[in-house]
Amino acid sequence: MASKSLKHTIIIRLLVPVFCFLLIETALSYWMTLHYVDKTNDRWLLNSAHSLEQEIKVTGQKISIELSANALEVFSWDDLDKTYFRVVSENQGELAGDPELPELDLIDGTKPVFFNSLIYNEPIRVVAIQVKNQAIADKVTIYFAETLHKRQEMMTDILLADLIPQLLFTILISLYLFKNIKIILSPFHKLSKQIARRSPQDLSPMTDTYVFTEVKTLTDTINLLLSRLTAAIAAQQRFIANAAHQLRTPLAGLKLQAEVAQRENNLDTMRTSLRQMQNSTDRVSHMVTQLLALARSEPIEGSQKLKRLDLQLLVREVCIEWVPKALQEQLELSFDGPDHPVWIKGDAVLLKELLSNLIDNAISYGHVDGNVVVKLSSDELPILQVEDDGDGIPEEEQTRIFERFYRIQSSSGNGCGLGLAIVKEIADLHQAKVQISNRIDRKGAVVSVLFKRFPSK
Repeated sequence: MASKSLKHTIIIRLLVPVFCFLLIETALSYWMTLHYVDKTNDRWLLNSAHSLEQEIKVTGQKISIELSANALEVFSWDDLDKTYFRVVSENQGELAGDPELPELDLIDGTKPVFFNSLIYNEPIRVVAIQVKNQAIADKVTIYFAETLHKRQEMMTDILLADLIPQLLFTILISLYLFKNIKIILSPFHKLSKQIARRSPQDLSPMTDTYVFTEVKTLTDTINLLLSRLTAAIAAQQRFIANAAHQLRTPLAGLKLQAEVAQRENNLDTMRTSLRQMQNSTDRVSHMVTQLLALARSEPIEGSQKLKRLDLQLLVREVCIEWVPKALQEQLELSFDGPDHPVWIKGDAVLLKELLSNLIDNAISYGHVDGNVVVKLSSDELPILQVEDDGDGIPEEEQTRIFERFYRIQSSSGNGCGLGLAIVKEIADLHQAKVQISNRIDRKGAVVSVLFKRFPSK
């Protein structure tokens, strides 16, 4: 889809109302000018008709009109227009004037009537009045008309005097808009050039030297995006560094075991080497899974959309998924929680990862025929707890247990030291607190995650 020019769009949206206003004002000016010109000239027509009325004479029952040459010259004198008149009696017919002048039936003879008509194919303005003379019993009508040249000339002069300044004003406004909108939009062009000149590796914040709030808002948004990209790339680089560091040793061991197996002729020794290779492969696979989970759980500002969810239902589902693994390790996995929903705001995928790591740790470090208990309470705050009956965690190591790749000194498990680091990352993302303690009644560790409550409605 072709992009539109912001400058042209602004100019068009500003000029269109100006032109509409100009058209409306022109129409109003035309109507007012026409009214003024007609009113002025109609007054002269009416005065002329009344002057002609004064020339009507009554002799007995006969009505006549006598106009001297001077009077006719006064009525017909005009440099631009021709004048016509006609005097008609209802009983005696034509009394004087031009019989081609159109008639009009005056319903109300007390008021003059103005109308437009034609004579000799030329437009004229006509006034018709009824003679008011008590000595005349007959109905006598006087028509007085003139052509429209003078009116049209006056209309043109007045309209030009009104339109020319408006057109000049519109032209000046257009030039002003073209020039100043270009100046106003120049910061956006500068910002565009600044971005275009940047190296793909340069994710430093954009310089903020713009005075316009709109441009500053745009640069702030771009800088926020750059900071998120920086965080995402940093997380990716940390993942690559962690993976390279942690996979180097087990892969080297796996290669060494393969070389030993190749040199062995004894079938039992070869099988032992292959079992060791299988165990090493399982550890590498577990480590890769943990590294991927850690990379996914690293909080990048604005990247996660937390939604309202039922923690009680989520915990039940995860516990059911881990029951076969617990039975395989000869452990009993149980859930102790409410029957009603426990609402929090979170990411379901990451919370499942958090609980899975806690259950995995509890199974890995628990004793055979032992118990792993997952508890959920919601009295004051939603609290998720995972208890095992292993050897517990020494107090001096509880402060370091969340560090990446840190393992308890006395640990005999096959973990890679990432499980609780993942738990901590996901908890931080949900603004939850993680607490480590040892059980009081017997041996074992308790990991508690304290969430913020989210309204049920």
